[in-house]
Amino acid sequence: MKISTKGRYALRLMLDIALDHSGEPVRIKDIAARQEISEKYLEQIISVLNKAGLVRSIRGSQGGYLLTKEVDKYTAGMILRVTEGSLAPVSCLDDEVNTCERQSLCATLRLWQMLNTAICDVVDKVTLADLMEWQMQMADNYVI
Repeated sequence: MKISTKGRYALRLMLDIALDHSGEPVRIKDIAARQEISEKYLEQIISVLNKAGLVRSIRGSQGGYLLTKEVDKYTAGMILRVTEGSLAPVSCLDDEVNTCERQSLCATLRLWQMLNTAICDVVDKVTLADLMEWQMQMADNYVI
């Protein structure tokens, strides 16, 4: 499994919004500058996050985006699934019910299930609050 730039940038975008303590909507233009990511690409990603209800759009000259929940209510898995779809390492595990005709004969299925469980255990445990804490620790360790 490989997380695409869309998924990685979605996490950075959400983290950037979360780290803004102004209480004001955060503009994509500002996020793009801080994260060194194309504004157009971030607009595509924020649209997906907005449709999923993870962020809220505020229109107008002072507009931008706000989180819809508290930071500890977002998991990395939640954000990644919105942007990436299934995080399963093989397609037969994409759906809740495995419909693969070979599942009763497939010795490797157990490996893929274990890997899928491990991935989900990590991404569903780490919250946006955790990422914020890690980011602040990194900033504390940075000396000019």
